[in-house]
Amino acid sequence: QVQLVESGGGLVQPGGSLRLSCAASGFTFSSYWMYWVRQAPGKGLEWVSAISTGGGKTYYADSVKERFTVSRDNANNTLYLQMNSLKSEDTAVYYCAKAVRLVVTFDEYDGWGQGTQVTVSL
Repeated sequence: QVQLVESGGGLVQPGGSLRLSCAASGFTFSSYWMYWVRQAPGKGLEWVSAISTGGGKTYYADSVKERFTVSRDNANNTLYLQMNSLKSEDTAVYYCAKAVRLVVTFDEYDGWGQGTQVTVSL
């Protein structure tokens, strides 16, 4: 069955870096757009980033632009999110998700991971 498993979260100080991974299985990873979405404590879902099937197109929320970089390794069915210059407001549970095309609403995603916690604090 479809599985998306995030890892790499943790506690980091402001200004620090983390790299999240999302291991995919049970579907043809290279045929899907992949997404990162986050949810801060007490808040709704926030779209973070998207990457095309081949990795040639990437998109970012304004809140993370120039600090976060999304990438993918289709040979190893893995999605990444490199997060630099982290701020306290980046504290959230980070989810990876998939869709067959570029979509703009969360209900169009057809698979989600379980999430990984990122906490940015002194």
